[in-house]
Amino acid sequence: MSERIYIFKRFERFWHWTQALLIIAMLITGFEIHGSWRLFGFKQAVGLHTAAAWALITLWVFAIFWHFTTGEWRQYIPTLKNADAMFRYYVLGIFTGAPHPFRATQLKKHNPLQRLAYLLVKLVINPLVWASGLALLYYPAWHDAAGAPALGSVALLHTLGAFMMLIFLIAHVYLATTGHTPLAHIKAMITGWEEVE
Repeated sequence: MSERIYIFKRFERFWHWTQALLIIAMLITGFEIHGSWRLFGFKQAVGLHTAAAWALITLWVFAIFWHFTTGEWRQYIPTLKNADAMFRYYVLGIFTGAPHPFRATQLKKHNPLQRLAYLLVKLVINPLVWASGLALLYYPAWHDAAGAPALGSVALLHTLGAFMMLIFLIAHVYLATTGHTPLAHIKAMITGWEEVE
C-alpha cells in the first residue's frame, strides 16, 4: 500500500529544473569551447556559456537564501546512519526486488547517500567550477600578478569540474529512474508529490 506525500515545494522544483537546464547548457557550450564538437561556433558558445553561468550563479544565490530562510538547508546535513543499507540496495537490492531501505518524508527528503553526494557537489564541484570559471572569465585582469597560475592550469581545473558535474548528472539521472516505476521520482520532482510505500 502506498500514500502520496507532498515532498518538493514549488521553488525547489523551479530551482531543480532551471539549474539542470543551465548546467546542461553550460556542459554543451563548455565542451564546444573546449573543442569537443561544433554546434554554435566558438564565439557564440562563449557568449551562451557566460550568460548561462551568470544565470546559474544568480539562481544559486537565490537558492542559498531560500534554503537558509526556510530551514531546508537541514536536508543536506550528511549522515552515515543507514548509508550501508542504501549502498547495498543500490549495488544489489535494486536488482533483486529488495524493499527500499529509505522512506522520504517532508523532514527527510534525501537518503544518506544522496546527502553525501549533494555535499560533494556543494563543497567540492560547485566551488571548483565557480572559482575556475570566474578566474577564466577575468583572466586578463589578474594573469600578470605574481604567482598567478597559467591559463592552461585554470582551464584544466575548470574542465575537471565540468567532468565531475557531468558524472554527477549521469548518476543523478540514472538514480532518478530507480523508483517503484522508472518515472516515479521524476514525476515527484515535477508535481511535488511522492508516492511512498
